[in-house]
Amino acid sequence: MKKAGKILKIVFILLILAFIYAPIVLLTIYSFNASNSIKTWTGFSFRHYQYFFNFSNDPLPTVLSTLLLALIVATLSTVLGTAGAIGIFYSKKKKSAVLSGVSRIPVINADVVTAISFVLLIVALKIDKSTFIPLVVGQMVLCTPFVVLSVIPKLKQMDNSLYEAALDLGARPAKALFSVIIPQILPGIVSGFLLAVTLSLDDYVVAAYTKPDTFHTISTHIYSLTKGKKAPQIKASYRAFTAIVFLLIVIAVSTANIIAIKKSKKSDNSKGV
Repeated sequence: MKKAGKILKIVFILLILAFIYAPIVLLTIYSFNASNSIKTWTGFSFRHYQYFFNFSNDPLPTVLSTLLLALIVATLSTVLGTAGAIGIFYSKKKKSAVLSGVSRIPVINADVVTAISFVLLIVALKIDKSTFIPLVVGQMVLCTPFVVLSVIPKLKQMDNSLYEAALDLGARPAKALFSVIIPQILPGIVSGFLLAVTLSLDDYVVAAYTKPDTFHTISTHIYSLTKGKKAPQIKASYRAFTAIVFLLIVIAVSTANIIAIKKSKKSDNSKGV
C-alpha cells in the first residue's frame, strides 16, 4: 500500500509538471520548425531565430523597447513600493490597516477597469500619450502593490531592535534606514523588482489603452498581428524568443539552486567542524 501511495504521488506530480511545462516544451520544439505554422512539421531550421535577431525586422526592436520599459517601470515601482511598505509598517495600527487595504485594491481590481480609468484621467488632464507618462504611470499602478506585498513580510521578519540601537548610537533616521533596514529587507525588494518586471512584460490591457500610437510592447505587437503577409513569420519568430527566455530561466534557476546547495553544504561542514 505504501509503495502504491508513493507511485500515485509521483504520477500526480509528473502530471502536474507535464500540464505546466508541456505547452512551453512544444512551443520550443516548434520554434525550430521550418514552417511558420505549428500544425505541421516540415523540417528542422533556425530561420525563425535568424529573423528574430535581424534588427531590421519588428520583433527584436519591440522586445528591447519592452524590456527598457519594464526596467524603468520596475525601478520606479520598487522605490515607491518599498517606501510605501516601510510607511505602512511603521504607521499606527488603524492607519496601517487602512493603508494596507488601499494598497491592495489595484491587485484585486480588474486591469481593464484600471486602463479605462487612466484613459478618462488622460482625457481630463489633457496629457499626450506620446509622452509615455500615461503608459509608465499606468503600469506602475499595477506593479507597485505587488512590491508592497513582497516587502512587508520581510519588514515583519526583521529584528527591529537593530534600527532602534542605531538611533540610540547617534545615527540619523535616514542613515539607519539605509544601513540597517534596507539590508534586512533586500530579498523582498529584489523579489518585488523581479515581479514588477514580469508584470510589466506581461501587461496588455493597460499598455493597449495608454501607449503611444506608434509604440508597441510585446503583448500589443503580437495581438496586432492579425493581418499582413509578414504576420505569420513574425509570430513564428516570437516562438523563438519564447524558447530563448525559457532556456535562460532554466539556466538561472539551475544556477541558483546549485549555489544554494553548495552554500548549505559549506554551512553543514562548518557546523560539523
